[in-house]
Amino acid sequence: MNEGIKVVCGHCDSVVRLPGDRLKDAPRCPKCHFPLFEGKPIELTEVNFDRHLTRSDLPLVVDFWAPWCGPCIAMAPFYEATAQQLEPKLRFAKLNTQDEPAPAARFNIRSIPTLLVFRAGKEIARQSGAMDAAALTRWLNSVV
Repeated sequence: MNEGIKVVCGHCDSVVRLPGDRLKDAPRCPKCHFPLFEGKPIELTEVNFDRHLTRSDLPLVVDFWAPWCGPCIAMAPFYEATAQQLEPKLRFAKLNTQDEPAPAARFNIRSIPTLLVFRAGKEIARQSGAMDAAALTRWLNSVV
């Protein structure tokens, strides 16, 4: 029997438990009915950051970025392409450090873009600087 996996909905922040073998079956949130995985990063804020960090069983990849950052903007399509490729193995998220500085300060983000990978609420990898989709995929496959 397949044990349940907890996933946090990217729309309503509800914690959803579903069988692990159903992750690739386009599951929907039972509360808001949006898809749990849409092949694109979810937007995190100071309010919902900890919920996504600690309540999901999936590794969480967070792109700390800002709208004025050229390398952040250049990397964004590669990050989204990687999300399309690797979800639902990983959960992809973005945090705008200009609008939400507290989580960035908490994790000592000194340059952007910086990517952090978390498992069970703990940081397991960090990479600063923009990457293309191939480099990003290689890096993520090496750490999870």
